[in-house]
Amino acid sequence: MKALHFLVAILFINTLSAQNFTGKAIYKTSRKSTISFGKNQPGITDKMQEELKKRMQKMNQKTFILEFDKTTSTYKEDVKLDNPNPMAARSGVMVMSFGGSGSTDVYYKNIKDQTFSNKTQIMGKPFLVKDKLELYNWELSSETKNIGMYTCYKASYTKEVENISFSMVNGESKEAKTKETVTTTAWYTTQIPISNGPKDYQGLPGLILEINDGKSLIVCTEIELNPEKEIKISEPEKGKIVSKKKFIKIQKKKNDEMMEKMKSRKGVELGNGIQIKMGG
Repeated sequence: MKALHFLVAILFINTLSAQNFTGKAIYKTSRKSTISFGKNQPGITDKMQEELKKRMQKMNQKTFILEFDKTTSTYKEDVKLDNPNPMAARSGVMVMSFGGSGSTDVYYKNIKDQTFSNKTQIMGKPFLVKDKLELYNWELSSETKNIGMYTCYKASYTKEVENISFSMVNGESKEAKTKETVTTTAWYTTQIPISNGPKDYQGLPGLILEINDGKSLIVCTEIELNPEKEIKISEPEKGKIVSKKKFIKIQKKKNDEMMEKMKSRKGVELGNGIQIKMGG
């Protein structure tokens, strides 16, 4: 297997140095919701719970665009405005989204320098998270499958992660933290010889077309190489500059504040144009 890894790496380097191209890849994402309410909650009927779950599931199904050249890329959501849902309002459960958290994010990667800049926000406050890219300990496999017209190879890595789930019990929000070992599986193609992929994923000898960590799935549905319309990739500049570690600390503080608000209300303003209300 080590010989296979070495051969793939050499072929990747030779192919990449011989080509100079740009491209655009479209990814569809979906994620399992961790929100639950339990049974017989005051003011929350089964119908209301079902409606809210459907709305949250829809919010977790998104489309993203990766624009790339040999060494840099930007990854951002392809935002479309949803039509108002009058049924949601009449059911007593209302989830309103105007762009939504993350809809204006731009994730910039510089593969050559192994750095990233993520333009994002927390409850409307802009941040620019700048740090080193994560080094994934990928294990390459000879297993293959086709995604569209591309032959893809399997790679995976395993790590321990902390999961945070939210629930509503007797009108109060509850937060539960658990740790588990998660295996993330990637499928990449050496037919597009760039060490890149969706979100912060990278480090394989070809473009990553699919990522699955058991809870979220990202699948490439369309690729356009060397498009007629010129692709210009630039690093985002606006926002308070913080490290990844600092941003996670700020994010946790804001989440804790939000949970405190939910304990004393039937609803909460999440920021970024998102509001959840339960009851009449």
